[in-house]
Amino acid sequence: MQSQQSTNISPSALSQVPTPPVSAGVVDQQRHIQYLKSELRKTQALAALGELTSTATHEFNNVLMTIINYARLGIRNRDDASRDKALGKILKASERAAKITATILAQAKNRSESMEPTDLAAIINDSLVLLEREMRKYRIAVETQLDPETPKAMVSGNQIQRVLLNLLINGRQSMPEGGTILIRLTPGADSKFVELVIRDSGSGIPRETLPHIFDAFYTTKDGPDDSGKGGTGLGLAACKDIIDTHHGRIRVESTVGRGTAFIIRLPVSKDAQATT
Repeated sequence: MQSQQSTNISPSALSQVPTPPVSAGVVDQQRHIQYLKSELRKTQALAALGELTSTATHEFNNVLMTIINYARLGIRNRDDASRDKALGKILKASERAAKITATILAQAKNRSESMEPTDLAAIINDSLVLLEREMRKYRIAVETQLDPETPKAMVSGNQIQRVLLNLLINGRQSMPEGGTILIRLTPGADSKFVELVIRDSGSGIPRETLPHIFDAFYTTKDGPDDSGKGGTGLGLAACKDIIDTHHGRIRVESTVGRGTAFIIRLPVSKDAQATT
């Protein structure tokens, strides 16, 4: 009978085994995949800008109608009280129009998508200006809890606004009979992150669906709603991609019949960390 021999190879010897070289074809494929991902992000950004412009156009039209109607009121009524009222309404509507225009211009001009210290409360307020008419139309009450002690986050304001708009519209779509959306912004449990929560009182997401909601092209909708939004399955996948790019985290909590909450953690800017 032949004796059995065991061969022991030391870990150091294994570490010296050369790694097979990556073929040029594999490298080219990886570069092509990265290129396609980059192009997809650009396409998503343009689509988001187009949707944002459409929303703003409706809002801007409402503002113009307010200005026109109160201008007519001032022309018809020559007493000082009526004219003061008309001019006050026109001034308020004009200031709102300026906010809408500023938000659109900020999205259109910032093509670099650069990350910088950003006041998330301002992003939230700008987004609500754009969605005011839509939320009112669908009987959605929006509540905000914005902690003034929340430090600035190191983010691209444009990209985070896309995430916020997407989640707000998703929340609105989950409440066809109306409901409430809560937006809460607070400092994180540690000093390195801020926390943004978007919670709705909608229909909720079934447990078996939750693991898939951030998958590309996965959707539970039949298509766009009557406002022309949603249904592609790209919204939440794009949101997760943006948050991941920011070295943040997004998670979801949901109960069927009670609603859904998206919890986002984003890194605090270095300047804000230095002052804490």
